[in-house]
Amino acid sequence: MATQGSAGHGRSSRLGARERNIVSTPHMGDYWIPIKTLGELLNCEVMVPPPMTRRTLELGTKHSPEFVCLPFKYNLGNYLESLEKGATLLVQAGGGCRFGYYGEVQEAILRDLGYDFDFLRLSGNTNIREFYRDFKAVNPSLTWRKAAAAFRVAIAQTRALDEIDDFIRKRVGFQAEDGAMEAIKKRFMREIDALRDVKAVRAVHARTLEELAAVPVNMPEDRLRVGVVGELYVLMEPFSNYFVEKQLAKRGCEVHRFVTVSQMFDHSGRKRHQRHIREMLDYAAPYLKYHVGADGTESVGMTHKLMKDGFDGVLHIKPFGCMPEVNAMSALQRLSRENTFPVLFISYDSQWSETGLQTRLDAFCDMLTMRKKRASA
Repeated sequence: MATQGSAGHGRSSRLGARERNIVSTPHMGDYWIPIKTLGELLNCEVMVPPPMTRRTLELGTKHSPEFVCLPFKYNLGNYLESLEKGATLLVQAGGGCRFGYYGEVQEAILRDLGYDFDFLRLSGNTNIREFYRDFKAVNPSLTWRKAAAAFRVAIAQTRALDEIDDFIRKRVGFQAEDGAMEAIKKRFMREIDALRDVKAVRAVHARTLEELAAVPVNMPEDRLRVGVVGELYVLMEPFSNYFVEKQLAKRGCEVHRFVTVSQMFDHSGRKRHQRHIREMLDYAAPYLKYHVGADGTESVGMTHKLMKDGFDGVLHIKPFGCMPEVNAMSALQRLSRENTFPVLFISYDSQWSETGLQTRLDAFCDMLTMRKKRASA
């Protein structure tokens, strides 16, 4: 059996000891593409976890502490599916809330279940030097030059994914031909998955934006504009939120989301992060005075900004029990009440029903439409 990982960045004493590892990480949206690019630096076979299904959640829920948040359960389910398929090295990032402790707890659970694997807990930020140090623990022959080159490609892939998704979520609900944008996105993902050159990624990115812009759309001037804020995992992993952005688009909404991995890159580093938090607190005033942790401050700040920018409403989504977002909710409720600005709160857990989501979105979008008609009358 592999030995228990140590504290800190979690470099197990066995890391790098196997002749050839099969590495896997949890899903989070389409970011498996840049994660795969970085995974190749480990001199391992990279295994993309199976697509998210209800079984993923059931597996994770079965072996998780009862009241742990939903992303933990999805992550654990991904690990179990990967181990079933032969993964020998699991990777987990750190984070700014309980997510920072996922690695230690998940590793202990999986070892108690009898699995033989190695575990790498990353440092939890986007600093390339710390990534290099973590990855070199697995692959001692890794050079700084090779790591830096792969990191640049991964960043280019990430920015391309985020910009393409942003373009689509704002317009897909109005495309004249169903599935046109989705087909372009599918081809785009196949192409950048195979690329390991920054210029090539950027070229495909630019061409794809042009193709998407050429798709005929029927966007009425009085369309609903809805922002989506909340906890980063359920925002960025569509299966975990029951594809809520697509559901809004089907109801004629122009959808805006601001939490992305690209944004995390832009605000990485102590000074940039502090500057971003100050900006969000300025947006959130007078409803929030102090940083409440993780994405909670941004949830309040962006909701207030969107209200001032004339948006019709906001969805606040989170895993059940997410403390930073629970802290944000009282400020958001006050903001909504004092300004009669619609905010729909959705908390996901392992018992969540898609039918319940459909009903609430129908009612929310109907209300937004009626408000808009009254305002223009």
